[in-house]
Amino acid sequence: MDINPADTQGLGISNGEEVAVISSRGEVRVKAAITNTVPVRVVFMHLHFAGTANILTLHNLDPVAKVPEYKVAACRIERRS
Repeated sequence: MDINPADTQGLGISNGEEVAVISSRGEVRVKAAITNTVPVRVVFMHLHFAGTANILTLHNLDPVAKVPEYKVAACRIERRS
């Protein structure tokens, strides 16, 4: 999971440390990659691997294209090490 350095300060997260990403749909554990490539208050996770970001998102479908809404979800980050 990519996370902005400003967002790690209050959480005490170090680069490469395991964190929990929690949404209303579930929780996954991943390693934090601290980077300026994502904006403050945004995290990025790849969607292509089973057991990661897709289980955190809603299964709503776009009314026209019928594509699942797998790209956006509110989440909370917690240090787990």
